[in-house]
Amino acid sequence: MANKTIASNLLQINAIKLNPANPFTWASGWKSPIYCDNRKTLSFPNIRNSICDGFVDLIKTKYPDVEIIAGVATGAIAHGMLVADRMALPFIYIRSAAKAHGLSNHIEGDYKPGQKVVVIEDLISTGMSSLAAVDALKTAGCNVLGLVAIFTYQFNQANEGFAKAGVEFNTLSNYQELIGVAVESGYVKPEQLELLKSWRESPDTWGK
Repeated sequence: MANKTIASNLLQINAIKLNPANPFTWASGWKSPIYCDNRKTLSFPNIRNSICDGFVDLIKTKYPDVEIIAGVATGAIAHGMLVADRMALPFIYIRSAAKAHGLSNHIEGDYKPGQKVVVIEDLISTGMSSLAAVDALKTAGCNVLGLVAIFTYQFNQANEGFAKAGVEFNTLSNYQELIGVAVESGYVKPEQLELLKSWRESPDTWGK
C-alpha cells in the first residue's frame, strides 16, 4: 500500500492529529504540532487490515526468511499478532522492561536462540524504545533481521540510532508524506508547511 493512502487513513480517523497553531506537549516536555496514536487503527477493520497487508508485503519483500514476528509492547502487540496470524508464523512480544515478578520475562512467548525475527512497531519517534526492544531480542540470542513500523517522524536521532546499531528499519508511512497529504486535503494551510518542517528538524527546541 502506498504511503499516501496510509497517511490519509491515519488523518481520517484522527489517529494522527496536526495542530501547528496550538501545539501538543509530549511526556518528554517537547512541544509538538503533531500527536500520534496508532492504536486507534485497531478500531477500524478496513484500516487495520490494510496496515496488516502493508506489513506482510513489506516483510515478504525485505525479510523472506523470517521465522518469528515480534511486537513491541504495548502499541504494536495487536498489529504484530495480526501479521503473525496472516503469515502463519509464531508471535512473541517484548516488554518495555523485564517483569518484577514471576519468571521476570522481558520477552513473552516461545523462541529459540538463532531464530530469525522481524520486529513490528507502531511508531518511531526518537527510536530509543524500538532499539531497546531489538537489544533485548539480541541479548536473548535472536537474529533480528529488521524492524517495520506504521509511521516514523523521521527524526535524525532515530535514523542515526538505527544506523549506529546496525538495524534496518522500514515504515509504511512517514512525516513528510503525512504533511503533504494534510496540505492537499486542506487539513492544514500551505503557509503552515514550513513551520511543520522546522519542527521535524529540531523537535527538542521547537516552540521554546
